[in-house]
Amino acid sequence: MAIFLTKESRVLVQGMTGGEGMKHTRRMLAAGTNVVGGVNPRKAGQAVDFDDRVVPVFGSVADGMRATGADVTVVFVPPAFTRAAVVEAADAGIGLAVVITEGVPVHDSVAFTSYAKKKGTRIIGPNCPGLITPGQSNAGIIPADITRSGRVGLVSKSGTLTYQLMYELRDIGFSTCVGIGGDPVVGTSHIDCLAAFQDDPDTELVVLIGEIGGDAEERAAAYIRDHVTKPVVGYIAGFTAPEGRTMGHAGAIVSGSAGTARAKKEALEAVGVRVGDTPTETARLVLSLLDTVHEASEA
Repeated sequence: MAIFLTKESRVLVQGMTGGEGMKHTRRMLAAGTNVVGGVNPRKAGQAVDFDDRVVPVFGSVADGMRATGADVTVVFVPPAFTRAAVVEAADAGIGLAVVITEGVPVHDSVAFTSYAKKKGTRIIGPNCPGLITPGQSNAGIIPADITRSGRVGLVSKSGTLTYQLMYELRDIGFSTCVGIGGDPVVGTSHIDCLAAFQDDPDTELVVLIGEIGGDAEERAAAYIRDHVTKPVVGYIAGFTAPEGRTMGHAGAIVSGSAGTARAKKEALEAVGVRVGDTPTETARLVLSLLDTVHEASEA
């Protein structure tokens, strides 16, 4: 019941000894994540005591992987150093790099997402909350105690809306929740997550959260039409956004009808996706569709 991240995942934290890295490593450990090491070239050979777990610090991702068998890294480094950190992880052959850092220059994101793809490393982010498979592992900053394990998959551009839908559907639970980030360039798309959820036998329904700007949701709609057989429920943030103005962390510019919430909603609805007007209505649509799915399976 998971995509990309499971209880078997062995996690490194690049920037673990910094303020944010320390805080969120502690939270990841509390959620059951198997954090096997931190990375800081200036503190190699040291260790950090997180109460009931002592985590070693390595000088490089490659050293950490050799010593621990890590296959995931979570990146908590300043924007100016994010590109180098991700390239280092990709060169080491890590399978998944979760880039939490906000404010990464777009040209750096273009460079490291392209480089990582060539190296076979999946990037989630940048400027994202990470991902969580409830009850198994949590890589990033998503609160672990607002939902439980279940059979709904969630992919979202927005961190805040990720948390809200997780809470609204806490009694149903999730297979995996992926916050892909809202920057103009991200390493993992809605489509990548839709494909993974489609192939996951334990995910019954997918929630897709988008927002104004760009055409990612329209492309996701085309993919759903051609490849997704599971029910999908959507929500688009930004119905009240004024045209022609940069909005929010996504830096999304709406011009005319292109990139508007209404255009994205119409594209999704045209391929059979039910789209809520509010997060709460979106949650109600999920519950209604799950009831229909379960009734059909019992018939």
